[in-house]
Amino acid sequence: MPAKQFVISKLNSSITQVPEQGMTKEDFIDDFKQYYVHLLGRDENCGSPFYAGEALSLAIRDRLLERWKFTHQTYKNNDCRRGYYLSMEFLMGRTLSNAMLNLGVGNTVTQAMYDLGIEIEELISSEQDAGLGNGGLGRLAACFIDSCATLQLPVIGYGLRYEYGMFTQTIVNGEQVEKPDHWLRHGNVWEIRRLEYSHTIKFGGHTELQTDENDEQRLHWIDTSNVLAVPFDTPVPGYQNGTVNTLRLWKAVATEEFNLDEFNAGDYEEAVEAKITAENITMVLYPNDVNENGKELRLRQQYFLASASLQDVLAHWTGVHGNDFTHFAEKRCFQLNDTHPSIAVAELMRLLMDIHGLTWDEAWAITKNTMAYTNHTLLPEALEKWPVRLMQELLPRLMDIIFEINVNFITEASMHWPGDSARLRRMSIIEEGDEQQVRMAHLAIVGSFSVNGVAQLHSQLLQQGLFSDFYALWPHKFNNKTNGVTPRRWLAASNPELASLITETIGEQWVADLSQLKKLQPYAEDAQFRQRWRAIKQAAKQRLIDYKKGKYSAELHLSVDALFDVQVKRIHEYKRQLLNVLHVIHLYNCIKKGDTENWVARCVLIGGKAAPGYRMAKQTIKLINNVARIINSDPDVGDKLTLLFLPDYRVSAMEKICPGADLSEQISTAGKEASGTGNMKLMMNGAITIGTLDGANIEIRQEVGDENFFLFGLTADEIEVKRSQYDPIAIIDQDEDLQQVMHLLESGYFNQFEPGLFNDLINSIKSQYDPWMTIADFRSFVDVQKRVEEAYRDKDRWTKMSILNCANSGKFSTDRTIGEYNRDIWKLTPQPVKQQ
Repeated sequence: MPAKQFVISKLNSSITQVPEQGMTKEDFIDDFKQYYVHLLGRDENCGSPFYAGEALSLAIRDRLLERWKFTHQTYKNNDCRRGYYLSMEFLMGRTLSNAMLNLGVGNTVTQAMYDLGIEIEELISSEQDAGLGNGGLGRLAACFIDSCATLQLPVIGYGLRYEYGMFTQTIVNGEQVEKPDHWLRHGNVWEIRRLEYSHTIKFGGHTELQTDENDEQRLHWIDTSNVLAVPFDTPVPGYQNGTVNTLRLWKAVATEEFNLDEFNAGDYEEAVEAKITAENITMVLYPNDVNENGKELRLRQQYFLASASLQDVLAHWTGVHGNDFTHFAEKRCFQLNDTHPSIAVAELMRLLMDIHGLTWDEAWAITKNTMAYTNHTLLPEALEKWPVRLMQELLPRLMDIIFEINVNFITEASMHWPGDSARLRRMSIIEEGDEQQVRMAHLAIVGSFSVNGVAQLHSQLLQQGLFSDFYALWPHKFNNKTNGVTPRRWLAASNPELASLITETIGEQWVADLSQLKKLQPYAEDAQFRQRWRAIKQAAKQRLIDYKKGKYSAELHLSVDALFDVQVKRIHEYKRQLLNVLHVIHLYNCIKKGDTENWVARCVLIGGKAAPGYRMAKQTIKLINNVARIINSDPDVGDKLTLLFLPDYRVSAMEKICPGADLSEQISTAGKEASGTGNMKLMMNGAITIGTLDGANIEIRQEVGDENFFLFGLTADEIEVKRSQYDPIAIIDQDEDLQQVMHLLESGYFNQFEPGLFNDLINSIKSQYDPWMTIADFRSFVDVQKRVEEAYRDKDRWTKMSILNCANSGKFSTDRTIGEYNRDIWKLTPQPVKQQ
């Protein structure tokens, strides 16, 4: 045996003999002290909870590393089929509390810290959110990899290690101001850098025909500018099952730190230019792509993710199987999370042909049988397209491959529809026009064996509308996988008091099998149980009040008896925060008129971030804050109505909001929301949904029953019928309440010293071409809100509804979602991990 292999073999043998680290209170105290004093160099004079949090996290990580090693060894020994989840976003939030829960050491660690005079909540709160996502898409990816580990499925998550995550939002004079979110400022205790698995990523250059060693001519991509992809691995523990999967995030690093000749000549800026250009790729989550530089950087990010991840998978394969790819498609599967990583279709072709010598037909057979595509949007403008010119400049070899894929596809499609040139133009991967564009969603569909939407309605609309031509050609490819959320983070960890009551009542199996919550249904009729449920809810509302006052002012008049009305999500016109504001103005107008008989006190909480370049969304935030300033300072209002905009909404904020919410606002225009996941988190914590028949709202209503859901608004079909004769002015003229709301807006009542500020918002909702039809749903929304107030006045009835919403939320666990992905698409075999 060569000396190097002998050393590695001896090392591996000795590693497996390291004794398992203890899980007692004393073990954690000992390890905490060891890290706090000897590694971090702190003592009792250090008052910052950050270092105590670091020390505890290192102690927890040690336990994860043991299980991580055994998990990796299990997958390797079993040579099992594996899945790879490619996503531009992983909105992980904080890790410590989730890791303690999944290891089953929450109570032990809490007691250990208590014995040291430390509050565990203070340590948890000191951890920085890993804000590597924009919203629901990234949070879904985080929930998915949690469920993969809990179901013991061999799945690796691949993403980007952005230096700056989703921006920090501050509100100045009512307006959103973006500040950098340097989440890695103090490092990341949970990650491990793996330099040995770095890969080189190519950009630019050109292609030319060259003769290989077999006298065959092949295209080669040469004269490229190269960037190094360095992986950072984070352990992802399953729920108390010994499995720890991997999230691998790529960082861009220059292949050379700087040009020494230029440095010696005194041109310091030029000397480090390559380093700066390279590292820009993973510097910021989603650069603003309103200009050409932003577009190029985003394309670089997407290709960087796809190429690094695919090279990683192929390197692992050839390390075991050599250059034999005969069984690759049987053993490997890639899931593309939305359109962003769809360049992976062309990149896998390139790697298989150019690097590993496969023929086109061999490479295409592997590609189309390993790629699966999830679509997350019904908005055509959100489906990415890249100029052919930009692709040829940045990724010339990939563009060659895409052209050939398209030629072969159009040939196939034309055999189904001879002479139907209009249909072929619609379906082509290359969009013709003033400037040719690459339709990335079309590339993903053509190159995948599975295409899924993320809610029943969404998948149906994809098949009937957006991708109807592809569905007609390949109906077998299309399927639905309704989204979910992980109950570990969104109920067990974020709402421990409610989780404890549930466990005491029905047992603890629900944490890994959320369908068990059905057992709670009979308890909705138990008066004593309702009383305990309501007390826990009231305590959660008090904690939310304390959190709000920390964000605002102690002078706010907030009561746990008020209806906590919550809408927290990305700020977008289709999500219709504007409709919510119109209702708040209507309530304010009722108070000013003295129409307050049987009044229900209400606190309306709105939170979310607007994309930096999205002017209408930012104007909506300004309107919310202006209306809030007037209402909250009006002595006529008092504690009857409060409107709050929660700045810097993020994962850790949602963990505080969910337990205290009474009403969940899911009010998007029907047919526009793909699924939604905030609706599921709030339902799981006992909030009652007010919503349109859109996204997963439909399935929530099916599960909980119409009597426990507040439905309003036009359906997706009714929206399309009404669109051609939509007349919002006429609707306003026929509705006295709406007239008065619009008068307050148009008179400048909420912007007396900022004339004309909201004209664009007002004109947009009054336009007959308003795609979101906000005015059309106003009356229905106001009427159903009266039903909400009627139900809330009856505390017993409301508590029953709350219990039944939680009891019927089992379908919306990502364990169920991932189970369906695996059953229908991935076909992986669960791999129980034995502690060696």
